[in-house]
Amino acid sequence: MAMYKLYGSQGSGAAAVEAALVLADIPFRMVEAASWQPGPGLDELTRVNPLAQIPTLVQPDGSVMTESAAILIHLGLAHPDSDLLPDGPLRAQAIRGLVYIAANCYAAIGIVDYPERYFSNPDEDVRKHIIAGTRKRLHYLWDVFADTFPAHPYLSGERLGALDLLATVVSKWSGARQHLASSRPALSALVQKIENDPRIAAIFARHWPPQ
Repeated sequence: MAMYKLYGSQGSGAAAVEAALVLADIPFRMVEAASWQPGPGLDELTRVNPLAQIPTLVQPDGSVMTESAAILIHLGLAHPDSDLLPDGPLRAQAIRGLVYIAANCYAAIGIVDYPERYFSNPDEDVRKHIIAGTRKRLHYLWDVFADTFPAHPYLSGERLGALDLLATVVSKWSGARQHLASSRPALSALVQKIENDPRIAAIFARHWPPQ
């Protein structure tokens, strides 16, 4: 039987899509692949997504979805009983929040992780300044997110949904969790609660094993 195929790797943004598929009870097969992991998985991923970005989701009909926010929005719309997207006025805000994270937080993390993509051949001093300035900007963006998208009691509304999953995963990187713990403790507590939800806790533990 045809099913979804999710390309991803440990500790990557694919964790959000994996959790969404589990919450929605959607059958899927995981393919271990990442641009930094040469091998058959990467070769297969590159054939369906030339940028070799993860997550990449191949649907049962063979069509390809990329971009975390787009995948989560699509799954919520295609599976309306999944609660991935809320009903009513909160749906628009959930979609806004998903795109906010992708366009702002995810984008900033890309600069922190790969400054050489945005400044040709930086020396070590320049590299450190780029990373420090971008990380400061990223933490400010999370503060704005926390103030703009309050929980009701979840970010997605009454039930755990797509926005909660993406915020929980993307806040794992670049010191955002540590920053939020002191700057926006309510959001910090919420993402920890989501990470520990028994329906998806095993996914987070596998992607980010307890230290």
